[in-house]
Amino acid sequence: MRPTIRWSLILLAVWLGRVSAEPLTIEITQGTEGALPIAVVPFGWSGPGAAPEDLAAIVGADLARSGRFKVLDRDDMLSRPETGADVDFRDWRVLGMEDLVVGQLQPQGGGGYLARFQLLDVYRGQQITGYALPSSTRDLRSTAHRIADMVYKALTGQPGAFDTRIAYVTSIRGRDGKSQVTLEVADADGYNPQGIVSSSEPLMSPAWSPDGNRLAYVSFEQGRPAIYVQEVLTGRRERVSAFPGINGAPAWSPDGRQLALTLSKDGNPDIYVLDLASRQLRPVTTQRYAIDTEPTWSPDGRSIAFTSDRGGGPQIYQIPVDGGSVRRLTFEGSYNASPKFSPDGKSLALVTRVQGKFRIGLLDLKTGALRVLTDGSLDESPSFAPNGSMIIYATKVGGQGELAAVSVDGRVHQRLTQRAGDVREPSWSPLID
Repeated sequence: MRPTIRWSLILLAVWLGRVSAEPLTIEITQGTEGALPIAVVPFGWSGPGAAPEDLAAIVGADLARSGRFKVLDRDDMLSRPETGADVDFRDWRVLGMEDLVVGQLQPQGGGGYLARFQLLDVYRGQQITGYALPSSTRDLRSTAHRIADMVYKALTGQPGAFDTRIAYVTSIRGRDGKSQVTLEVADADGYNPQGIVSSSEPLMSPAWSPDGNRLAYVSFEQGRPAIYVQEVLTGRRERVSAFPGINGAPAWSPDGRQLALTLSKDGNPDIYVLDLASRQLRPVTTQRYAIDTEPTWSPDGRSIAFTSDRGGGPQIYQIPVDGGSVRRLTFEGSYNASPKFSPDGKSLALVTRVQGKFRIGLLDLKTGALRVLTDGSLDESPSFAPNGSMIIYATKVGGQGELAAVSVDGRVHQRLTQRAGDVREPSWSPLID
């Protein structure tokens, strides 16, 4: 299906309940030349039997898939120290390593654990950073992601986004020919997937709340579209919009108190803002003969960018949240849609048409320059990582729906695949405290 403006994406039904899901597999298809060489030594384990989780493997995989680091294979390590005091830096200089991560995992009372790590500068022979992190069995993978985040920030100056989640929609056709569609949430590396909503009807437009605890989505379960807000952990949900006509494309305000929506209750699709506490609704756009949809809030909460055909074809515009003059943002090409603000508010990810193919682009809001980041034929639904370093999106490979990710400089590319079925509609969560 060609990417179209979201007023056509308003079909779904919901069945509440947790369902098992298949993890995504991440493959780095293109990395950054000159990636920083780093070694992540297997963590020491002082408990009985095997360690409950290989923290170093998780940390190393996180750093590798960022495209910024070249992680040394374990088989090439000359030694395996567990603390900085045990390190002979000559071993790692010989291997050309610039940085080194060592650590230990220790059992604690009550079934808990303590993970310690140190990040070391190989050439200076000094510690860069190090922490001790308490954890439970269930949270060990999250603890490893947090360690990777700390290493990433210490070496790049940017926050890491490994200890985050992604939401996406899967569709698997059964033997009876019917498809089961599921809204799933997984760790950013594809592990620990959980289905939170499942249906025989399409599911679309998941959107994370700023606190990462809720998802807004559209449901057609009662025969007409409605927007729901659901708590990810408990499954509790609430219907927040069920006006006649279209109820679609929910987008959270930065403070989590409002939703921007596309509604056609007055006959024409327009952008509205809904106050979730008071249920007060007010229009933002009132273009009588245009279709306005796909709102996205600026990080400062002062304006909304959206897709509109008011100029004759899909282009992206911006309007103050309180109403006012509309400003057109895109001028290059005949099709630009699905805007998403970067976390710093300096750019927009979008879908742009290039020689009949739909690709992910990045619009510099200061200069107006539009840079194409992907080379697919049917790329859509862009969503920024919360640190702004990557954009996840949906694509088609051999007729199969997959997820992919690209760095904002276009140099790092990943594929996120599932063994069976289509995957689409990705949404990257905010940073988790």
